Amino acid sequence: MNRFDNQTVLVTGGTGGQGSSHVRAFHAEGANVVIGGTNAERGTALADKLGSRAHFARLDVTDESSWSAAASAAERTFGALNVLVNNAGVQNPPAPIESTDEATWSRILDINLTGTFLGIKVAAPALRRANGGVIVNIASTMALGGTAHYAPYVASKWALRGLTRTAALELGRDRIRVNAIHPGVIATPFIHEPAAGATAAIADFYSPEPFAIPRLGEPTDVTALLLFLTSSDASFITGSEHVIDGGLLLGPALQTETA
Repeated sequence: MNRFDNQTVLVTGGTGGQGSSHVRAFHAEGANVVIGGTNAERGTALADKLGSRAHFARLDVTDESSWSAAASAAERTFGALNVLVNNAGVQNPPAPIESTDEATWSRILDINLTGTFLGIKVAAPALRRANGGVIVNIASTMALGGTAHYAPYVASKWALRGLTRTAALELGRDRIRVNAIHPGVIATPFIHEPAAGATAAIADFYSPEPFAIPRLGEPTDVTALLLFLTSSDASFITGSEHVIDGGLLLGPALQTETA
């Protein structure tokens, strides 16, 4: 028996590098998957490839009515909503605070923070109707420290930590668990392609060589942790934060010379 048989999972940003990995893995484990996103062509193609247990829902995470439509589609198509993965997120072009315009600040927080808030708000009643469920918010290692030139993104991810813990407290008695994952540098277009308005990608000036596990993370690394946190194996875990960064936050792993 698969871990997610007879369960329905909604993944936002479901056509991206991490999101599509999550969607495929949940589907392989028996889940019905709702692929939330704004790219209808890619989302529909992925749903068609996966088959009858997959459905694309156009979802603008900054719009509460769009969230309501996606949650309703999950219940209408598959009978219930059991898991929400708040994966959608965007990065700002690097700039010091003094050079960051208010429109950029607002856009990043609208998608990364308000989008997650709206997801929890709208999904909670559906999860309650399913007699409980799980919400996982995908944050970042940038939520655990400061990073120059990325103030909007850092602020949005720091705020997700408090939102996660508050939601866990509010929803725990309804058998709804809420946790956060903090990925480090994961090999996706998010890392290998410049953010909108930027001229260089993060991968252009980042090397994992000094760190304990000297490689970029893969989407499947994050997916494996996500599957655990949303499974019954993690039934006593809520309000927690899980770092998956290959040791990035530990600092350089200084190597002594060997004879």
